[in-house]
Amino acid sequence: MKPAADRLAQLLGHFLPGPLPVRIRAWDGSQTGPDDAPLVTLRAPEALRRLLWQPGELGLAEAYVTGDLDVEGDLAGALSRAGRSVRDRPSARPGPAGMAAATTLAVRLGAVGPPPRRPDGRARLTGGLHSVSRDRAGISHHYDLSNDFYALLLDESMAYSCAYWTRPDDPAYTLADAQRDKFELICRKLALGPGDRLLDVGCGWGSLTLHAAREHKVRVTAVTLSRAQHDYVTERAAREGLTDLVDVQLRHWRDIDTGGHDAASAVEMGEHVGDAEYPAFAAKLHQALRPEGRLLIQQMSRGAHAPGGGAFIETYIAPDMHMRPVGRTVDVLEAAGLEVRSVESLREHYTATIDAWRSNLEQRWSTVEDRVGRTTARVWRLYLAGASLAFSERRMGVDQILAVRPTREGASAMPPTPADWYAS
Repeated sequence: MKPAADRLAQLLGHFLPGPLPVRIRAWDGSQTGPDDAPLVTLRAPEALRRLLWQPGELGLAEAYVTGDLDVEGDLAGALSRAGRSVRDRPSARPGPAGMAAATTLAVRLGAVGPPPRRPDGRARLTGGLHSVSRDRAGISHHYDLSNDFYALLLDESMAYSCAYWTRPDDPAYTLADAQRDKFELICRKLALGPGDRLLDVGCGWGSLTLHAAREHKVRVTAVTLSRAQHDYVTERAAREGLTDLVDVQLRHWRDIDTGGHDAASAVEMGEHVGDAEYPAFAAKLHQALRPEGRLLIQQMSRGAHAPGGGAFIETYIAPDMHMRPVGRTVDVLEAAGLEVRSVESLREHYTATIDAWRSNLEQRWSTVEDRVGRTTARVWRLYLAGASLAFSERRMGVDQILAVRPTREGASAMPPTPADWYAS
């Protein structure tokens, strides 16, 4: 009988002409494909069955997270090389004879059968898209996984957003340093000073909130939909003696108190707002600011012809997430009456940040598995590898957008140049 790897290559050849983009090791130990290509192991025919029942990205991802499929070596590097190989040549659509031959091969390989059990961890959201209850469930799915898990992944500030790497070539410069530089850059762009009122929408674990209160003596209203984050920030503010400056509120952005804030921030929260809802979100932020008040949005974007998150991320990581090209976000903010004064891309900074998180994940792998289980750990390994590629290959971006609410007369109180933002 022909080895399983050879039959797999023959099957793939009906849909992807030319040399295999990877080297395949099948469940019977046989191998085929280029010697210098990434090695993909199929541990059982169920890996193929998952693709039959869930074709494309999601089926491949579920084969990986269940362990039916594995990749030897650096996962991001393997995904990049395989992806380039596939993109560089057109896929084939077999005719009737080719489909019949492919079906016969699939049957002989054991790929035809009942649908395999789906892995745990899919988001199960109900209700109207971006209703308060559905948004709360989506945020909880992602952010309430476990504070202990995120503590293993992130730095001590618990900042879960793109850092700002001012000294990337300095071996003594850490992820924590880069996150602190990001907080300080945001505070400088917002011109925060003692006694100012900052509205931090989607405050996460409070990293920016606490930095602004501690270092700049700012009074911060921090808003989150995550109960775990609300309790964490509240306890952390008390531990640091900042309760007089920090008010943590568990509420939806639609329900935030508006008016009179000197500044507002939304750091990688706008992706959860929704496309149709974003104009109302922008209007709410405009209302929250006093005239000459500043807004800093740090937000992921997608390329003009890129899909954004994709089926795997939206199913397992961040359900209902929406991204748009950065220019469209600028249009919505200005339509709400804000004046955009600066847009700074941090795309390469996000690749460095995610790679630091990936390093933490791998170094603490056994502890991560103990905390969240093997399947969830593999979900995050795949997610971070794919996210690193998405930013490095310019399919996704992230930008800091600084806007101001001008006075009726058009005054902005903005400095003549941004030089002070970058002063060391």
